[in-house]
Amino acid sequence: MIFNSIQFAIFLPVVFLLYWFVFDKWIAKSKHQLRLQNAFVLTASYVFYGWWDWKFLILIAFTSLCSYLSGILMREGEKKRNLIIMWVNIVINIAILGLFKYYDFFATEFARLFHLESDKLLLHLILPVGISFYTFQALSYSIDVYRQKLKPTHDPIEFFAYIAFFPQLVAGPIERATNLLPQFQRKREFDYETALDGARQILWGLFKKMVVADTCASYVDMAFGTPASGSVKLMGAIFFTFQIYGDFSGYSDIAIGTAKLFGIKLMRNFANPYFSRDIAEFWRRWHMSLTTWFRDYIYIPLGGSRCAKWKVVRNTFIIYLVSGFWHGANWTFIAWGLFHACLFVPLIATGKNRKYTDVVAAGRWLPSVKELGQMTLTFLLAVVGWIFFRATGIPSAIGYFKSMLSLETLTGFYKIFTEWTMLPIGIMLLVEWFNRQGEHALQGVDRVVKSRWLRYFLYALAFVAVIFFRGDYAEFIYFQF
Repeated sequence: MIFNSIQFAIFLPVVFLLYWFVFDKWIAKSKHQLRLQNAFVLTASYVFYGWWDWKFLILIAFTSLCSYLSGILMREGEKKRNLIIMWVNIVINIAILGLFKYYDFFATEFARLFHLESDKLLLHLILPVGISFYTFQALSYSIDVYRQKLKPTHDPIEFFAYIAFFPQLVAGPIERATNLLPQFQRKREFDYETALDGARQILWGLFKKMVVADTCASYVDMAFGTPASGSVKLMGAIFFTFQIYGDFSGYSDIAIGTAKLFGIKLMRNFANPYFSRDIAEFWRRWHMSLTTWFRDYIYIPLGGSRCAKWKVVRNTFIIYLVSGFWHGANWTFIAWGLFHACLFVPLIATGKNRKYTDVVAAGRWLPSVKELGQMTLTFLLAVVGWIFFRATGIPSAIGYFKSMLSLETLTGFYKIFTEWTMLPIGIMLLVEWFNRQGEHALQGVDRVVKSRWLRYFLYALAFVAVIFFRGDYAEFIYFQF
């Protein structure tokens, strides 16, 4: 079941109405109110996830059980015992992830290295949807319990609901137990304003996914999949840059907005990354839940930024290599991670990797010439990285660059401005620019559009665009990770 499907369009309102206006009334006088509420969430989440393949439920239940038991088995004051339990849980979960996601990759490379027949080594396992996301979420619980950042829960229902919470189960945000689990430990109450804000965020997420990303998708597939001129290749790279943003940030907006409908607050996952002034700021604003996960559980334990500069560079390369590999078993993802790590080196060397932490042009309608130049350069660097990300292999990426770097590319680039796809991209950028200080693009729209009726008219236009001007592509890109 995916967010932009008819099934989900039926599933969500049915679950919402049952959750607040039927089930909640039924359990109102029960002394097990909270547990029953969590049980309802867990049931709905398993129905949502099992829609793809019920066998995947066995895997997510096993992952949940291992992490739940790791918390139960830890004892206060027994650090050595707790460390062993934590690492056992980490090894089990990483082994499962590795088996499904990376075994065939390593088997293929091993066979190639020793000139063996790879087909005899491959398992051809189907990658369970969302396994990279819920595995990291489960690991964060075990690590945080070991670090004594939270006490282990003894309620399996609330813990299983925390791992499987359906809005963010498949593609994040990757939640921390310290944020999400406590919300399953207290009863949620319906709040109209929060639900309304969630509905607005869902609408904006659908616009970014179905109108922007899915419209870009057909052009991108053509540019990356067939021989084409340099200008077409360049346009394909730019459109993919917006496709992956609209697709993934759109998913995150829908997930966060849906969670609000159920009284749950998820962490922000995107903060207008294409308005960044350098690559370090870009990564503070792109896939924030994964970036901060690597920061807290790998980068800081390695020494973070509080060590010699060469070690900071080393730590940065480790993080981005791991990040690239997390995205998939392909050398292109490794190259993508290495490329971004290299972009950090001059920033670290000059001590400017934490220079921009504010909102660009805060309090001003327009950026300065300098800010505009910085944003353009950062965007173009991101475009280069996304070519590695999208290519099927390193030779394909190199060939793509060669096609792009031709005289014809410069003379034919003007054609991008005649493409219909530029209109929804322009609308998206414009709306997000003027509401860049809000949690999401439609949250602060009342600051710009004072008339309530005009706002409702704009919401209606966005809804009409989603229904009548959506692209043909359906799947979310990050489902494959």
